[in-house]
Formats: sequence, structure tokens, C-alpha cells
Amino acid sequence: MFLDCFALGVLVFVVVALSYAVIEIHDIPHLMAEVRNHPHQDAIHVAGCVSLFTLHAIWPVLFIWATFRREDCGWEAPIVSPPAI
Repeated sequence: MFLDCFALGVLVFVVVALSYAVIEIHDIPHLMAEVRNHPHQDAIHVAGCVSLFTLHAIWPVLFIWATFRREDCGWEAPIVSPPAI
């Protein structure tokens, strides 16, 4: 009887821990967008919530979207002029 209750407790703990991990993973692109001062932070966060219902099918796109902007160079790499000959 004790082992049955213990096994049920372990099973519930594992299910809750995995659910928490999945919910935390979906928020990584939003946290990256906040750090990079991305202008679409709210949209990335909402899309991350939507990705929970699509089983993270759009999560790689959100990850790329969140990393697409850097504070030091904006949306594109700085233009480097060719050396003068």
C-alpha cells in the first residue's frame, strides 16, 4: 500500500515538473527579446503562448525572430565600406 502511494506521488511530481518545464521553455524567446530590447517583445510573448497549443511547432521561428535584432547594430549588420585603392 505504501509503495502504491509513493509511486503515485512520484508520478504526479514528474507530470507537474515536466509541465512546468514546457511552460518555462516557451518563454525563452520572450526573455531573449527583452534582453535585446526587441520592438516586438509582446508579439513574441503572445506567439510563445500560442506555441504551447501547437506543441512548439512555431517555437524555432520565435527563437530566430527574437535573436534577429541586436542593440548595437539594429536590424542588419553594419555596412563596411571597401578599402580604398
